Amino acid sequence: MVAACGSQQTASSLQATGVVIAADGPSAAQVDSFSLRTADGHILAFRVVRLDLSNGGLPSAHLREHMAAGEPIAVTYHVENGANIADRYTDAAIEQPTGPPTPTPQATSTPTSGPSAVLPFHLTAEPFADGFEGLTFLTNAGDGTGALYVVEQRGKVYRLAADGSVDVTTPFLDIASKVSCCEERGLLGLAFHPNFADNGRLFVDYTNVAGDTVVSEFGLGADGNIDAESERFLLGIKQPFPKHNGGMLAFGADGYLYIGSGDGGSAGDPYRNGQSADTLLGKVLRIDIDSGDPYAIPADNPFVGQLPEVPHRPEIWDIGLRNPWRFSFDRATGDLWIGDVGQGSYEEVDAEPAGQGGRNYGWNVTEGLHCYALSDCDQSRITMPVAEYSHDEGCAITGGYVYRGSAYPGLVGQYVFSDYCSGSLWAIDAASAIESGPVTPIEYGSASINPTAFGEDEAGELYLVNGAGQIFRLTLN
Repeated sequence: MVAACGSQQTASSLQATGVVIAADGPSAAQVDSFSLRTADGHILAFRVVRLDLSNGGLPSAHLREHMAAGEPIAVTYHVENGANIADRYTDAAIEQPTGPPTPTPQATSTPTSGPSAVLPFHLTAEPFADGFEGLTFLTNAGDGTGALYVVEQRGKVYRLAADGSVDVTTPFLDIASKVSCCEERGLLGLAFHPNFADNGRLFVDYTNVAGDTVVSEFGLGADGNIDAESERFLLGIKQPFPKHNGGMLAFGADGYLYIGSGDGGSAGDPYRNGQSADTLLGKVLRIDIDSGDPYAIPADNPFVGQLPEVPHRPEIWDIGLRNPWRFSFDRATGDLWIGDVGQGSYEEVDAEPAGQGGRNYGWNVTEGLHCYALSDCDQSRITMPVAEYSHDEGCAITGGYVYRGSAYPGLVGQYVFSDYCSGSLWAIDAASAIESGPVTPIEYGSASINPTAFGEDEAGELYLVNGAGQIFRLTLN
């Protein structure tokens, strides 16, 4: 992004006023894309190429300050190749230069599969526990105790009883001294070994003090909590930018550990990591943590046995992902469900039948069901998403789970997910989407929070967490 001194307003300029809800860029001093929520609830995505700083125009670095303060801004922009390009922005209280009346801002594109009619029941998020710092995940150990484990971004994990009670003075795991935080960095993922009750092994994904991704194993100490000194390093990924770190960990029904890795940033995947098989960035990885040193490669991973002259990493399971912040496995079928955070226009849900990896989910050739940078693109080798929604409806998908609990029979078999900005609670029929997607999400309600992640307890009931340190239980009215 380069700042400009000359005015870029024209008779075709548009204006929008609202609150910044997301800002992305290669550094704290530079923003190259952001999202704005207007007073009428529309969410508009903007790209920053060149800003006019004359007459009170502000640089892109101030966008993050406005987002943190919740202060409204006024944006002058134009539409180019279907994208909103920000030309100038000011505090909303500063009068914009006079000019011809402009129409009410419209969405960049019409959603092809946005939420449709509401079903005869309503999903909400009921307060369950709080008192934590920013939360990134919640899970269970599968050990029959009914306990829940919640992850703080700063580098701590706490154990909750099934009723939500917790001793916040004693973390289950504390590696805050090893973790860089915050924004998109921190302690991002947690997975318990399938035999945790017997071996006490768990796995975490975090960004270290250098900002690079680390996947490590820890073990139980004599006091029943995790021994922070027991760390066994498994895998590291150098991060080119402080964004799009992924971070999700989960064990599949095959017993292998799956790892979500973002493209590393910045906007548009400038290094094309998503489409490059010689890097671990922009992928879902699959490793055997019960063999090898420090791990083994499953023999049926899709890049095993490739010709040596073809650059590849054998850990790769799927490619073409921008930031698979949260993925999950359907506990009934073993199918993999991925919520891949989009760039400026679309959010997507990807899904694959159990054991059928080796797929290319398109980034940065496609975003959602659409070509990303070009009006036409080769989609012949791409597995298209089973659902999408546009940035009229949100800004960053929060991937969820296929509901397999018993409390709400009408929800069984539905993949439930949300959005960080809108908090909408959507669902799609999992079987139909896997068999014949794409399908249209149905809006079941709103969480009325900015959810950072879903979680699942041992019984298959679902929870949500947020950056304010709160836990909510998904309920149906």
